[in-house]
This record gives sequence, C-alpha cells and structure tokens, in this order.
Amino acid sequence: MTSSTETSPFVLGDDTLDVLFREARSVNAFSDEPVSAEQVREVFELVKLGPTMMNIQPMRLLLVEQGEGRDRLVPHMAEGNRTKAQTAPLVAVVAADTDFHTSMDVHFPHKPGIGDMFAGDDANRYEVARYNTALQTGYFIIGIRAAGLHAGPVGGFDAAGIDGEFFGGTTWRTQLVINIGHPGENPWFDRLPRISADDAVRTV
Repeated sequence: MTSSTETSPFVLGDDTLDVLFREARSVNAFSDEPVSAEQVREVFELVKLGPTMMNIQPMRLLLVEQGEGRDRLVPHMAEGNRTKAQTAPLVAVVAADTDFHTSMDVHFPHKPGIGDMFAGDDANRYEVARYNTALQTGYFIIGIRAAGLHAGPVGGFDAAGIDGEFFGGTTWRTQLVINIGHPGENPWFDRLPRISADDAVRTV
C-alpha cells in the first residue's frame, strides 16, 4: 500500500488497484449470486476499446448460462475443471475469429483493402487472431474485475470438442474458458509468488 507521504506512480487509487490487481484471485468456487449476460456485454463494451494490431479485434465471446448450453459445455472440460464450469453463474468461452480480415475495411478504414494481405494465408491469420485474442482476453479479465465480478480462467478443455459443439460452420476457434461470478466458500488459494521487477525487467 502507498502511504500518504509517498508518491504513487499510479493515477488510480489504492482501492481500485486492490480490486484490479492486489487482492484479485482466480476464483475456484462461486456463490449462488447470479450474473447476467447483460453485465458481461457491458464489460465487453468497455474492454473493446483496448488496442489490437491494426484494430482487428478478433476476440469473440460465447456466454453459456446454466441449463442446456452448460450441459453441452461441461463434458468438454478437463475432469478437474468440470465442477467449476458446472457451478459458475456464467461461463464465457473466449474464441478467436479467424476471419477478422473481412471486417478490416470497417475497423481500419484509412487503409482500404488491407484485409487482403491476410486472405491467402490461413495459418498466419490464425496466429494473428490467436495472439490478439490473448491480448484482448487480458483486458476482459480486468474488465470483469472492474465490474465487481470475479473471473476463474481455466485452460484445461478440449478446444476441438468445444468448437465442434458450438462453433461448427463458423470461423470462431476456442482459446480460453472463463468462469464468472462471485466468490463462494473457500474460493481461492493463497497467492503464489510472483517474479520481481529486478528479475523480469531490463533497461538498455
């Protein structure tokens, strides 16, 4: 915490920094308090403003509510992640749209036709979509926290299975699953050690 006699490098207050970073955890158990798709849509409307390469914005979200859709999703989760995915109030499947280039005339209008540079290389287009979706996913998790919600991102799932279940005939490709809600009983582990700036940052 920054004392009143110290100068903080941040323009945000400590309470906000605590919510977004210092006290935030990946949630493993959720309460019964509901989360609506509309809440997450409002989060998206904020975090879409974060930068992506040439403004391609490839992140797509499938919001899976409790019920039939959740029953279809859970079998594609790794066994250790199924209970979390089953009990979360709302689950977001984060996908990358590999046809982002078809909208570039709208999203990057000062360079007409620039999307054509991606048209003939499916592998490169997927890598560009995947990387920029990962960037947007970071914004999305922070946005979830900023809305007073908690995120539980999980990487253990059958991506091809989810794609086949929900995205057949589309250009969306599963990247991450994020359980969303409010913390329940014993919701998280103690924070694990983080690398220091001394070890992670170099200046030249």
